[in-house]
Amino acid sequence: MQILEQQKMPAPDPPAVESKGWRGQFNLLRWFSLGSFLIIAGVALGLGYISTRFVVEESIERDSMLTAQFIQAIGDAEVRHAGITTTRTMGEMLDPRQENAYPDVNPESRAASRIEFLDHVEHLPDILLATVYALDRTVVWSTNPELIGVRIEDDDELDESFEMKEAVSTSYHEIDEERPEQKLLREPQYLFIENYIPMFNADRSKVIAMVEIYKEPVDLVERIQRGFKAIWLATVLGGAVIYLALFWIVRRAAMLLQSQQKQLINNETFAALGEMSSAVAHSLRNPLANIRSSAELAQEIASQSAQKNIGDIINQVDRMSRWVRELLVSLRPMNDDYETVDLVMALDDTLSAFDALIKRSGVEVRFTPQSCPPIVSQQVLLTQILNSLFANALEAMPKGGVLSIDIDSPQPGHVRMTLNDTGKGMTKQQQQMAFKPFFTTKQGGLGVGLALVKRIMERFEGSVELTSQEQEGTRVCLNFKVATGGEYGAQHTAGRG
Repeated sequence: MQILEQQKMPAPDPPAVESKGWRGQFNLLRWFSLGSFLIIAGVALGLGYISTRFVVEESIERDSMLTAQFIQAIGDAEVRHAGITTTRTMGEMLDPRQENAYPDVNPESRAASRIEFLDHVEHLPDILLATVYALDRTVVWSTNPELIGVRIEDDDELDESFEMKEAVSTSYHEIDEERPEQKLLREPQYLFIENYIPMFNADRSKVIAMVEIYKEPVDLVERIQRGFKAIWLATVLGGAVIYLALFWIVRRAAMLLQSQQKQLINNETFAALGEMSSAVAHSLRNPLANIRSSAELAQEIASQSAQKNIGDIINQVDRMSRWVRELLVSLRPMNDDYETVDLVMALDDTLSAFDALIKRSGVEVRFTPQSCPPIVSQQVLLTQILNSLFANALEAMPKGGVLSIDIDSPQPGHVRMTLNDTGKGMTKQQQQMAFKPFFTTKQGGLGVGLALVKRIMERFEGSVELTSQEQEGTRVCLNFKVATGGEYGAQHTAGRG
């Protein structure tokens, strides 16, 4: 169906708001997408880093505490096993240079307890290096013989453990070549831990020896790595869910704002043109009526040769009158009063009104009336829609064709009326501009036909769809909402007038 009129009237320039382009206006969705991604990514990375560091530090601290408790418990057990008095501790037994410092302890018992203790230390699981320091920071025993007798200086962690009287632990990923005590028996693969375990005197008032343990806790490292994976997976998924949820909300808001902006622009366009057009239209109605009346009187007394010219005058006056009437209807504010309208009756009335034009154009109408539930609309406005569509369809088929009308129900609560013609069709560009106000390609057309159809359909919660092919025809679908008694019982029902 040829809905666009045939005059090459240029479309009005788009409003300034739309012509500014991407750079000229604030794009909410674009900036939110970028800003929220950076913020959420930053927060997620920060939380992931803090969580992983917490897991590592807590795991290492826990492992160090257990190691220290185990070493100290072994020392106490070996002292008791050797039959040494409870006033002595393993810390006092570790320095072989102090063999004669404790006359109350049997030298053999002292040596036996020390050997047993160091044997347990040497065979700890996951051990890389074990070292025992005397109070003067001299290595008195080590699993690496090269370190025995070496005095360690400027070791802050060793000094801290002696002074604070508590275990100190540090994790490493690489061997520090500048630290002479890190002469490990084998190269660690990933993470290794250094533990300083203080050994006290009997009343725990003084640290008199220090056990240093380097270990590579394979099981702990695996657990830490699994924790890393779980934390980062949860962080990434959580950040993605939050981002997508916020993006969806803002996208809906941006679409709503864009729709409202377009509606505001259309309303402003109609309002601006309405004042001027109403004045022009009202000024034309009376002169047109006078011209038509005068032409009809002249036609009664005119000669045969003048009859055709006078008929052309009347036809053009009628065309101008329809133009004025369409202009006033399109610019008139619509009320929101709903009516239950019989679509089939409205179609019958419109076909009757266009019967003469249909026969004169040689158009075949294919329409089989069938039962149809009442729809939500207004009788006057529905008639305006049908008149506009039928007029344009017939103008698209000046040499005859087929006009098909079908009614069906694509989904519950809705009725669809489809109008097909075999006219000249439309280009893709014309289809894109079809619903723009005041766009027309018809000579003498106003360009409010389809714009008015769309406006009326949307006012009554319906929609209009248009598809067309050049030289094949046009298809227009009107989707109406079915009127129900409970929802529209307060409104009045419109039948055939």
